Amino acid sequence: MAEQFLFDGPEGGPEGGPEGGPEGAVTVLLAHGAGAAIDTPFMNQMAQALASHGLRVARFEFDYMAARREGGPKRPPPKVEMLCDEYRAALEALPGSGRVILGGKSLGGRVASMIAEGADCAGVLCLGYPFHPQGKPEKLRVAHLARAERPVRIVQGTRDPFGTPEEVAGYRLSKAVSLQWLQDGDHDFKPRKRVTGRTQADLIAEAAAGTATWIAAL
Repeated sequence: MAEQFLFDGPEGGPEGGPEGGPEGAVTVLLAHGAGAAIDTPFMNQMAQALASHGLRVARFEFDYMAARREGGPKRPPPKVEMLCDEYRAALEALPGSGRVILGGKSLGGRVASMIAEGADCAGVLCLGYPFHPQGKPEKLRVAHLARAERPVRIVQGTRDPFGTPEEVAGYRLSKAVSLQWLQDGDHDFKPRKRVTGRTQADLIAEAAAGTATWIAAL
């Protein structure tokens, strides 16, 4: 089943790669966002940045996105409950052993956070969490985050239209949920270079470093 995943990080048969990581290694299982696949520049850079901290990263695609590669229609994602089942299947198929962090970009992170309580995982990583649909702040997606018991890390740009610091400050979230704010980042962690002098690569590196520190403390 390893062909279903893209791997970054420790390599080499029993010591890493698709067959598993070194003893005590942590695997971050990442799903993609609603409209972009697992090999977009953002996902490539994020996986490589996490791997640079010694983390084994495994990326997978939901069926609707995989179908697009085979010439299928560009349909929107199915209901989130169906994606939850697909995420559970990916976790079960993941080769190797050791601790696993469930995660993903936007929609992928949301799905990961929804299945975490019943999954064999050490925590959840959400990269740009969609707290509400864009332009619809009244339609919140935080009820399960108020009940979370597994550690949840949300990495969010301060200009993310799916949840700003001012909005998130008013949400009822579990104490198990922690946030890392990326100054001036948007939903894809892109800052305004003319304002900050920083780049998307800078914020991705900052996100990966913060994630590695969070995982080490679990």
